[in-house]
Amino acid sequence: MTTFAEKVGEIVDDLELQKKYDKSIIKHRFLDEISYYEQKRDHTKKYYNIFRFIVTTGSILLPAILSMGQMDPNKLPKNFDMITYWASWTISLSVTASNGFLQLFSLDKNYFSYSMVVEQLKTEGWQFFGLSGKYEDYPSHQEAYRNFSKSVESIKRKQVEQEFSNGKGDSKKKKFDFQGEMKKFQTEQTTVMMQPVKETLTNNIVNKVANNVANEVVKNVVEEVVDKVKDVEEIVNKRENDIDEFIQGIAENKKEEK
Repeated sequence: MTTFAEKVGEIVDDLELQKKYDKSIIKHRFLDEISYYEQKRDHTKKYYNIFRFIVTTGSILLPAILSMGQMDPNKLPKNFDMITYWASWTISLSVTASNGFLQLFSLDKNYFSYSMVVEQLKTEGWQFFGLSGKYEDYPSHQEAYRNFSKSVESIKRKQVEQEFSNGKGDSKKKKFDFQGEMKKFQTEQTTVMMQPVKETLTNNIVNKVANNVANEVVKNVVEEVVDKVKDVEEIVNKRENDIDEFIQGIAENKKEEK
């Protein structure tokens, strides 16, 4: 079966690149990486499918065998109980061990991860060779070469980071900071204890401000009423003086007529 590297090798030879070692870099870095991850994907896939097949098959057979033991003993073959016992024990052990290996070696995650990186590299390569997708604005392969190399290294770097994050490098526990946790606890306790005091002070301040505002309003209203009363008194006094003058004028006119 022809591999991807063999199929694409002729295309790389036909690329118009100014420097000869650019083609060598593509072959030894891009095509070799694809071949490497294809091998890891196929290797992981083999064990992943084997263990998954055992888990699935055992999960189906085990309840069936146990349900057969509920039948009438007279209708069952001789030593059927011993056969079902050891068969159930063997299947249970196989299922548990297979599931444990799947989890221990992260076969499912690794298989999907290798498959993804292979497809990403292939997609990146086909877009570069055809100057399509993210490379459609480049007039030639030479101008798109740097961006292509950068993208390949970015895919490779992300894959390596993911592999190490699933390993021992990410399993180190953070050191317990006793002083920091103690300060955090004291701060939380102080906040809880001071909350009633804070609410009391807030209520007192609000009440005081409300009383001051009310007193100020009442004071302003009283002052306005007093001013209005004074104005009314001045008007009344003025009217009284006018009336007195009017009466005196009438009296003087009567005296003159006599």
